[in-house]
Amino acid sequence: MTYVVNENCIKCKLTDCVEVCPVDCFYEGENMLVINPDECIDCGVCEPECPINAIEPDTNKNTEKLVILNKEMSAKWPNINKKKDPLPEADQFKNVPNKLEKYFSDKPGAGNK
Repeated sequence: MTYVVNENCIKCKLTDCVEVCPVDCFYEGENMLVINPDECIDCGVCEPECPINAIEPDTNKNTEKLVILNKEMSAKWPNINKKKDPLPEADQFKNVPNKLEKYFSDKPGAGNK
């Protein structure tokens, strides 16, 4: 088992999770974070840190697509292990459904800069 970031993160990008990760397996895109499933040690400390339930085990139903997305984007995006402010529109988008199809960006974020 590993953990993945789901579409709840899109347009929110809360980073409470990155500071608690003992192996620094989070990567930052323009409007979301992902977890590298090959680096994740399945400790689970990140999951309760996310206030919008954007982190879940890959054993949950319908996570196959998320595992692929997290793996592909973590290979392209910079690592992040320091907390940042969320996106300005985070409150507005936290309960919006179907964000993956409508709002996902494959552009990289800034990482630890």
